[in-house]
Amino acid sequence: MENGYYFESHDGKRIFVREWTPDGTPVGVVQIFHGMAEHSGRYAKLAEYLNESGYLVFADDHRAHGNTDKDTLGYCDGDIWNDTLGDEEILNKKYRDLYPQLPYVILGHSYGSFLLQAYIERVDNSLFDGVILSGSAKMQGAQVTFGKLVASLSKEKKPAEFIKKMSFDAYNKKFSEGSFVSGLQEETKRYYADEFCGFVCSNNFYKRFFGGLKGIYSAKNLAKINRSMPILLFSGQQDPVGNFGKSVKALYDTYVKAGLADVRIKLFPDSRHEVLNDVSGEEGLIVLKEFITAIKR
Repeated sequence: MENGYYFESHDGKRIFVREWTPDGTPVGVVQIFHGMAEHSGRYAKLAEYLNESGYLVFADDHRAHGNTDKDTLGYCDGDIWNDTLGDEEILNKKYRDLYPQLPYVILGHSYGSFLLQAYIERVDNSLFDGVILSGSAKMQGAQVTFGKLVASLSKEKKPAEFIKKMSFDAYNKKFSEGSFVSGLQEETKRYYADEFCGFVCSNNFYKRFFGGLKGIYSAKNLAKINRSMPILLFSGQQDPVGNFGKSVKALYDTYVKAGLADVRIKLFPDSRHEVLNDVSGEEGLIVLKEFITAIKR
């Protein structure tokens, strides 16, 4: 069953949350960090699928997204990146306190996966028991430095059209159908028909995003991750965000070299950015379920 509510975050901002509850007592908890230019409601199918196995699932609409900032999509005041990480920690602690004995998994997709990469370096890892990075990559170097510079030199509230051209538009051009989101035309249409999807994020959003990525792969920060925590990298082989698997594998190698003992990688050969909304959708659900149900507290 789906329910929606708002909570007041650390700075007084009201954040919208969707919660999907199973019949009976939950056997585990799954928290979702959604991607850029989308919202929590797009994870209903996954949530309901996990509900059938007894998992409680919830996801907020991040700052500058969805019902949280429906009148200013792509923009909100302040440090969007760090404030969003603070929102996620509040929710994480809330549900961990409610279900202290249950296994707890966090899934981050795309932008949400980069938030999650930072999150597992910043907070007490006893708050969760497993992590899934979907549609992710190792993102560093010149693209991060250049992106932050461009966004910093532009008006904060304006849509970051140049960055969109260099990222989303460039990704789309790699496919004859014109969409990196999915190879299924109906799923691409569904994405762009959604009033809370496909907007251009602001320069302030990107300035904070690229700033947040700085130092994320330093030895000092990687050392803060629980060495034994299971991590699943879950992406489409045809996803340009992950450089067609190369940057996903680079992230995998980074975690392994940092001494993490249980890092796994699953690349779906025919899928693009949204595995669950592509040709491998049903297989993707099974892979996620197998990983999640194997996690123990």
